[in-house]
Amino acid sequence: MGSADPPAVRVPVGPDAERWVSREAPRRVLLVVHNVTSAGRLLDVLPLFHDDFRVQLLVTSTESSAFQSGIHELFGELGLPVLPWEQAVSTPVDLAISASFGGQLHLIKGELAVLSHGVGYTKRLASREPGAGSREPGAGSREPGAGSREPGAGSREPTFGLAPDWLLVDGVPFVDALVLSHPEQLSRLRRACPETAGSAVLAGDPCYDRMLAGSPYRQRYRRALGVRRGQRLVVLNSTWNPEGFFGNGGGADLLPSLLPRLAAELPADDYRVAAVLHPNIWYGHGPGQVRAWLDRARRNGLTLVDPLHAWRQALLAADIVVGDFGAVSYYSAALGIPVLLAAAGQERLDPEAPLADFVRTAPRLDPHAALREQLERALAAHRPLTGPAEFTSSAPGESAALLRRSFYALLGLSEPPTPALLEPLALPPYEPPRRTAPLHVRTWVRGRRVRVERSAEHPYGASGETHLAAHEDTRDPGDLAVADVIVREGERNDPRLGGPAAWAAEVLNRYPQCALAAYVTGPDTCTVHAREHGLLQLSGVADADADPAAYASALHAWLAGGRSLPPGGTTLLLRAAGRTHPVRVESATGPPRSGTAGS
Repeated sequence: MGSADPPAVRVPVGPDAERWVSREAPRRVLLVVHNVTSAGRLLDVLPLFHDDFRVQLLVTSTESSAFQSGIHELFGELGLPVLPWEQAVSTPVDLAISASFGGQLHLIKGELAVLSHGVGYTKRLASREPGAGSREPGAGSREPGAGSREPGAGSREPTFGLAPDWLLVDGVPFVDALVLSHPEQLSRLRRACPETAGSAVLAGDPCYDRMLAGSPYRQRYRRALGVRRGQRLVVLNSTWNPEGFFGNGGGADLLPSLLPRLAAELPADDYRVAAVLHPNIWYGHGPGQVRAWLDRARRNGLTLVDPLHAWRQALLAADIVVGDFGAVSYYSAALGIPVLLAAAGQERLDPEAPLADFVRTAPRLDPHAALREQLERALAAHRPLTGPAEFTSSAPGESAALLRRSFYALLGLSEPPTPALLEPLALPPYEPPRRTAPLHVRTWVRGRRVRVERSAEHPYGASGETHLAAHEDTRDPGDLAVADVIVREGERNDPRLGGPAAWAAEVLNRYPQCALAAYVTGPDTCTVHAREHGLLQLSGVADADADPAAYASALHAWLAGGRSLPPGGTTLLLRAAGRTHPVRVESATGPPRSGTAGS
């Protein structure tokens, strides 16, 4: 090994490991990581070995993927002994588990189980990545197709994971357990590479099972993403190659124009937008670069979802997914979520795979037509499809038991007496939208009823009164000079701002055009200073569930009509996102009052 290579591990494996270990485990299980994408599936099955003192877990990276970023951070999070690849292939283990065929897996000294890291095996791929050891094209007998029958050689690329290119070494199978989620994959395997059919194990899909188990907590995931009652959550999803939604090699570069249009055409209080990007996008280009590319969309409220730990929760929270030919779109359809395809990528798929059939028939997003109308039509016309739910797993809810049974058979151990269970999906951190780009606000006032519609696009020629609301952290300071309402959020007693009253007074003094300064102090409260009416407290009451910044715009519109606030305060009825939200308005300088919608 070169000087840049990590040193070999001495504990709990190594030539003299028995001298240093505190506890000797009779079995070794090696988790083989190709990249962060495949590691996600290994994390799914890791709990199957919990509480078993007979098993020592180890982890290694094949270092064969072009996408190396993020692996070391993941290893640090796992906290398992990390074996350099050279040591991993020279150390006997009882079971190695991989969720990819990348690297020289045949060199591993032990039983080998391989799982899919997507929704079965669906993609065409000509060969392993250059540099992936002796399977690099032209590298002797491990050249794709060497010593094996490549079906339809020269006619089309083989299907990743189901073809001799991936399953045979010199014509001989090297995988001891090829985990499949549905018999249709077994049928394709028997046609493409019958030599390996005997190693196939039908064991369902642990990723899908975790989503099924998490589905009762949909409302919690929605609240974690800051989705309010009446709002629709649109999840944008892209797989990683140039033909994907995020890519610019599929004939149309959609994102640079589509994301600003989504922000402009979807009212801020009616829609919430989040993006789930493939880990190979996230780690390949770098999270900082992705954030830089999507800066304008993020300032308009787009949230980027953690591509390893939180994407499933985002799907469960979604009302509709705008995606492509990746596994996430198929999982979404299997969960009964409406899907619009922004990129088809049909040529990337095995035409016999159920995913290919789904892509052929799924409704398409027309990037040149009005986006809001398309989303609303798709939501209204949606009927859950039977195909994706059927073909994602032949044993929904049973993958933990089936996988553990297979793993422990390979280990030559009896299974633990406790049930085989997967880890429940974690509740993501609270991440409401943070819109720092200015919003054009249309309002309609009738008595105490105020309808509000906020959007990034100026509604020229539309009905209703219009004003501009700007966040104090807007990128362009010129927005603040012309804004009617200026907003920021913060802790009530933040010493840096001097509290809501001091901050609001400073804003009104600095920006003469501003009529109302709003300091948001919580998910349903804000303190405002209206220039002609003093310091006021706004609080959602009853079942109100709207953005407090919308409360402030409703109050501004109500006061702009020449109305005065009664001494005891009043309750405005804010109409947004198809719901009525009672908002209590009272003086913030006297003792707080409790109010109801009827007061």
